[in-house]
Amino acid sequence: MATTLASPVPSAEHEAERCGTEEEIRGAEAEGEGSPPQTGPGPVSACSNNRLSKLPLARIKALMKTDPDVSLASQESVFIIAKATELFVEMIAKDAMVYAQQGKRKTLQRKDLDNAIEAIDEFAFLEGTLD
Repeated sequence: MATTLASPVPSAEHEAERCGTEEEIRGAEAEGEGSPPQTGPGPVSACSNNRLSKLPLARIKALMKTDPDVSLASQESVFIIAKATELFVEMIAKDAMVYAQQGKRKTLQRKDLDNAIEAIDEFAFLEGTLD
C-alpha cells in the first residue's frame, strides 16, 4: 500500500482561511440566534461567492443526461456527483504525487498515475484505461 502525503491541498487551505471552517460558521450562527436578525452580511453570506463545487454543474448534468437511462437529474444528485468526482480526482492526484516525489519531481506525469493505479487496490477498476 502506498503512503500518502500529510500536507493539505493549498486551494482548500486558502478557502478555509478566507471563510472559516464550517464549525466556525455554525458557531457564529448559534451565537446570533438570541440576538435580533442582522441586516448586514453574516458569516455565511461572507463566503457566498465561493462555490460549493469546483466543477461546472451544468456540464455534469449534461454528461449525466447522455445516459439513455437518465431522463431527469435533480440538482442534489448533480451536486453529489460533482463532489464525488472532485474527491476522487483529489485522491488519485495525491497518490500519484507520492510517485512524482519519489522521482524527485514536482510535476505529475502519466507514469505517476499509472503507478498509483497499479499499486492501490481502490484504483484497480482503472487499469488499462489510460492506454
